[in-house]
Amino acid sequence: MRLFLLWKLPSAWFMGIRVRSCDLEKCVVELPYSWRSQNPFRSTYFAAQCAAGELSTGLMAMAHLQEKPPISMLVSHIEADFTKKASAMLTFTCNDGPAFQSTIQKALETGEAQTFQAESVGTLPDGREAARVRITWSFKAKL
Repeated sequence: MRLFLLWKLPSAWFMGIRVRSCDLEKCVVELPYSWRSQNPFRSTYFAAQCAAGELSTGLMAMAHLQEKPPISMLVSHIEADFTKKASAMLTFTCNDGPAFQSTIQKALETGEAQTFQAESVGTLPDGREAARVRITWSFKAKL
């Protein structure tokens, strides 16, 4: 996975983002608090948090695309809420597996682009929520 990040997402690799687990139901990604991911205010930079949120949703989408006909996927919108100062390791978790499954299936059946807003919640080591990132993914069967 580290080679995948280095090759396909070098900024995520640089920030030290790590995939802890990913299956068809749930994906968990960790973002360390370090000089590579922090802002001048001694907290984790918002863009690093958005990158971790996007990765946790995107990997799950990719898992659902395995052994399916070719489908393009694209981020069409992103929004986030930051509720706590993030000055420690953040764990981003996405639990939207079944919704990805149905959205991708509908894109295959209709041949039309389908969108889905996935959510990833970033928590601090003590379990408090620090961020909530919502990524709108668009899926379309390639002809």
